[in-house]
Amino acid sequence: MKPFHCLFLCTIFLLLDVSTATDVERRRPLSYQGDPLAVDPGLKIDNPRLRNGYIALQAWKQSMLSDPHNITANWIGQDVCDYTGVTCWPTPEFPHELTVAGIDLNHGDIAGTLPNELGLLYDLSLIHLNSNRFCGTVPQSFVNMKRLHELDLSNNRFAGTFPQVALQLPSLRYLDIRFNEFEGELPRKLFEIDLDAIFVNNNRFSSALPDNIGKSRVSVIVLANNNFRGCVPAGLGEMGETLDELILTNTGISSCFPSEISKLKNLTVLDLSHNQIVGELPRAIGEMNRLELLNVAHNMMSGKIADRICELPNLDNFVYDNNFFSEGSASCPKLPSFADKTNCLKERPNQRSALECQRFLARPVNCEGFKCNHSNPEQPPKVVPCPSPQPPPAQPSPPPPTKPKPSSPPPQPLSPPPPQPSSPPPQPSSPPPQAQPPAPNATTPMCPCQQPSAPPTKP
Repeated sequence: MKPFHCLFLCTIFLLLDVSTATDVERRRPLSYQGDPLAVDPGLKIDNPRLRNGYIALQAWKQSMLSDPHNITANWIGQDVCDYTGVTCWPTPEFPHELTVAGIDLNHGDIAGTLPNELGLLYDLSLIHLNSNRFCGTVPQSFVNMKRLHELDLSNNRFAGTFPQVALQLPSLRYLDIRFNEFEGELPRKLFEIDLDAIFVNNNRFSSALPDNIGKSRVSVIVLANNNFRGCVPAGLGEMGETLDELILTNTGISSCFPSEISKLKNLTVLDLSHNQIVGELPRAIGEMNRLELLNVAHNMMSGKIADRICELPNLDNFVYDNNFFSEGSASCPKLPSFADKTNCLKERPNQRSALECQRFLARPVNCEGFKCNHSNPEQPPKVVPCPSPQPPPAQPSPPPPTKPKPSSPPPQPLSPPPPQPSSPPPQPSSPPPQAQPPAPNATTPMCPCQQPSAPPTKP
């Protein structure tokens, strides 16, 4: 090589080293739990909201352990509004200033945790994370999301006790934490805040059902497939004006059928299957004219099925198999769909043996004086032991059974809504303070979220 060429190349390498060193000095380091976040040295974001969004989303991306569909591959650079799954809207005070208002990573199969820095998304109206592999706990920094309207963490691997931060979000109307590993008590406050829909099914909650459940104004409540104990709260009857769907499948409850449920005149779906409910099905159920689905299968109920129940004008599906009913109704087989096998109905096929029915019905259940004491839950009247009901197979989280009917319409957004929200989210709030990343948790729980998810079964 000629001396001139050697000198030229050496000069170029020297200039590159000097340039690199200058860039390093110009970096404004951010960090995620002590680890540096790479920031473009030329990054200039004048909009404080979008700078907050950049910090939060870069911290989140670094906390992700796996992204098999490369959903976050374009989470690079300062244009956070172009990131996949991120929606920006104009702010109310400054129409030309954008803010991060929605995040939708549904069905991404992304593994990782939720970092504290997400609390910088002050204007977030909805966050949808259905069907991923996020684990750990929900950061307390979510309390900064004063405008959060929808929180969907369903079908992930979150653990710990009920995420109390969800009870501190004044704008929250839709809460979906089903198909996770939350455990412990279901807080009373859950039924005191202004929600439209509550989905907590398929977790590990193990308390008695709070006796103030009837105070809630929700239209849909799903508590199925948990380990609750005690009885069905009679206070459920207080939800007659708002409740549209009530699903308590396989919750572990043991009680007489509360006649107060018949006060739920707007109810369209009632599912109490796979529990230990005893006694008769109240005749007053026949006054619930909007009822479309009634499922009391796999309990220990007995007595007569009233004609008026099977003659309800909108009832399409009545499931009462695997009980001890001894007298049916001629109207029930006329329904579009019904199931009555494994009862004690002499005129119907596929029933229990005469001996099994005789043993059970020889000790009739008297529910007249039964009362539910939640401080010391009273057991229902004793009956002849029978095989414990087998829980239905759990399935990954499907879409909500129906779109919840909001008790009050949320504020209208200032621009087109983000992808497929469950209900319209509100406007962003006023300008946030300057970006100061929340202090990271000292002990972020480790969680087994790196394994691929099992293929979802069809709901």
